[in-house]
Amino acid sequence: MNRRKVAVLLQRMSVTVLLLFMSFPVFRASAASRSDAEDGKLVQKAVPLWAAGREKEMNLNLGFRGVFQAKSGQEVKLKVTASTLYRVFVNGEFVGSGPARAAHGYFRVDEYSAGKWVKEGENIVAVEVAGYNVNTYYTLDQPSFLLAEVTVDGKVALATGKNRDFDVFQLKERVQKVERYSFQRPFTEYYRMKEGYDRWRTSAGEPVGKLKTAVFPPVKLLPRHVLLPGFGLIDPVSVYAAGTVTKIRPEKYHKDRSLQEIGDIFKGYLEAELEATPSQEMQEIVTESREIINRSPLISGALPLKKNGFYTFDFGLNCSGFIGAHVYCSAPSRLIFHFDEMLTGGDVKTKQRQADINNQIVYELEPGAYRFETLESYTFRYLKVIALEGDCRIEKLYVREFAYPENPNATFSSSNFKLNAIYAAAKQTARQNAVDIFMDCPSRERAGWLCDSYFAAIMEKEFTGYSAVARNFYENYALPDRFRYLPDGMIPMCYPADHSDENFIPQWSMWFILQVEDYAVRGGDPALVARLKPRIEKLLDYFAGFENQDGLLEKLDGWKFVEWSKANEFVQGVNYPTNMLYSAALSAASRLYGNADRARKAERIRQTVLEQSFNGEFFVDQAIRENGRLNITGHTTEVCQYYAFFFGVATPDSHPGLWKKLVSEFGPDRDDAVTYPAVFRANAFMGNYLRMDILSRYGLQTQLLPEIQDYFFAMADRTGTLWEHMHNDASCNHGFAAYIGHVLYRDVLGIHHIDYAAKTVTIRFTDIVLEACSGSIPVEDKVIRLSWTRSGDVIRYSVFVPEGFTVKIDNRSGYRIEEKDI
Repeated sequence: MNRRKVAVLLQRMSVTVLLLFMSFPVFRASAASRSDAEDGKLVQKAVPLWAAGREKEMNLNLGFRGVFQAKSGQEVKLKVTASTLYRVFVNGEFVGSGPARAAHGYFRVDEYSAGKWVKEGENIVAVEVAGYNVNTYYTLDQPSFLLAEVTVDGKVALATGKNRDFDVFQLKERVQKVERYSFQRPFTEYYRMKEGYDRWRTSAGEPVGKLKTAVFPPVKLLPRHVLLPGFGLIDPVSVYAAGTVTKIRPEKYHKDRSLQEIGDIFKGYLEAELEATPSQEMQEIVTESREIINRSPLISGALPLKKNGFYTFDFGLNCSGFIGAHVYCSAPSRLIFHFDEMLTGGDVKTKQRQADINNQIVYELEPGAYRFETLESYTFRYLKVIALEGDCRIEKLYVREFAYPENPNATFSSSNFKLNAIYAAAKQTARQNAVDIFMDCPSRERAGWLCDSYFAAIMEKEFTGYSAVARNFYENYALPDRFRYLPDGMIPMCYPADHSDENFIPQWSMWFILQVEDYAVRGGDPALVARLKPRIEKLLDYFAGFENQDGLLEKLDGWKFVEWSKANEFVQGVNYPTNMLYSAALSAASRLYGNADRARKAERIRQTVLEQSFNGEFFVDQAIRENGRLNITGHTTEVCQYYAFFFGVATPDSHPGLWKKLVSEFGPDRDDAVTYPAVFRANAFMGNYLRMDILSRYGLQTQLLPEIQDYFFAMADRTGTLWEHMHNDASCNHGFAAYIGHVLYRDVLGIHHIDYAAKTVTIRFTDIVLEACSGSIPVEDKVIRLSWTRSGDVIRYSVFVPEGFTVKIDNRSGYRIEEKDI
């Protein structure tokens, strides 16, 4: 059964690989900067356009229809950006969705070669734009507009502006006054449709209720910089179950903060204004009967769905994208598409697993035939289609994938199928969380978090060969003059986002400095690194104001965060993991920008932490000041020990007793009720990942091998992606978790280190118990390959590196090694 799931995952991945094999990379990250926008080179004539006087209206969805002429063989290009989100069609065929996100006041332009959708003569461009105008962690609260331009052989055929090239009208089928999807994302999707609702996309004569429009001043434009998704279709693997539902009123309804806390700071429609509240209705819907059928959709054909009936579809693994369906209704029908990353009690029950997200799309349909697709991207493995009313037929169901293109030169295969599944899950997790910036998850938030992105950026380089997404991510932090709502010098914990509640995570800004250094070391744009210097210096100046007489940070403002574990309860006063991180950030800033004073300061902090925090057995997390005196508490966590070793406060030589405990008594099998119950357990984010790096750093690859499997195989096996926590009641597709792919490359395959500046590749063979392994890492459009087999007392290997690179062999395996021809 497990091997079958691995096969499904690998087959799913291969579709993208085949599509991209001849074309990747079709676009390389460039060094384009503000000058591109200021020179007006990205578009010729287009300017921002919207319905007059409605640019700040919440959840207003508009359609834009333009008609142009083309002849066979002409080059047709479409350039588009928008606030907030758009999707575009040519002659009724889906072309793309965007834009890539940018800092406040900046907008990235997507460019499509539209030739494959263009026909001889008249052609129709249809753009749908959702103007949200609410503060989120995912999109920015900025006035709505569309900026679009079509060129034919380089000449402008259509452009938004005063020339009225586009008909503009409201898309009333999407209900405007609805709930938010979550605290972190904007509005849910609720539709009321009649047959032919989309005819305007293919017919220039289809009447639309044209709106008066207004042109807005030019905005600052930036190139997209990153590859466009492939937007391929993913079909379900099986029709998992069928049955019926009924409604039972619960004793108490759950109302999350995205429904209850709407106001001046947290924007949205008040509950009393809402046209529907499906989050409340979903709590009434219960499964009355269910039959597990596990039947192929190809065998099932069209599926009849009557009142109170449902089908649950299994997509084989977590996927992210736009939910699409072809449906025929013989009577007025009301459908709910309910989805989740895993089953709860054999059923889709999102509200029981994650109460604070609205994983449902509602369609009210008049009789007729429909083809529809969500405008927003969602993440799930299981999709339950429920008919609360009516009589209809599901003719097709799919997901249009919204993920970063896969580079076929990123591979890993070993004689251990569990490791292979974990690698495949890491790759899927990375792709789905890096469409345009590094996201924490593609579901609940879609937010560009710091710290998570430290790990994600490393995987972008190794999975794609480039740091294009990283460049966008850091450029977004470089562009604003300051960040509204935050203290002077502080940077957002996630961005682009609006932090109207003035919240921030001080520790995440320290991780930002480590991230910039890692970006620089991996060959990142030196001009961008230089532009970030003032931002980092102001940040460190901010922290200097919180240093106590010992030089340690004390009583930091904001949301203090060390790890998703008990450690987050010990962050008041002096938090020693935070100060370990602070010393590392100072050291990184010193290396980046050459400040020796910061290096000395970092060392003083390390020594002070060592003196105060270590109690002879463990590093303690916290000290609290009472009556002017700093008192060390007894609060101790597993992750604090990992911080100490990860950031160089401790080593196996300096603390051999603690090191022995961590190696032999901690890890995935520890029973913390028996073994050091006063040392609170670490979680996936981020203690368990720090543990992976620490074991690797000190040569314990043999121990790493089973721990990797114990920590991560169950995740890969169940969802095909890697999770936010070790438990499953949160996101099961979290970007940072893809970092285990780096661990597999480094510690299992043996591509131990790539020095991009010196162009050297260090291959390290260790004594891991594995018969064979092979894999490759892309380096821009080239590749590093390594394969080896173990037989008897000999490791036979072959290695290939790009021209200009050299190879260093570090054999720590205890076996003889023999190089073989490729």
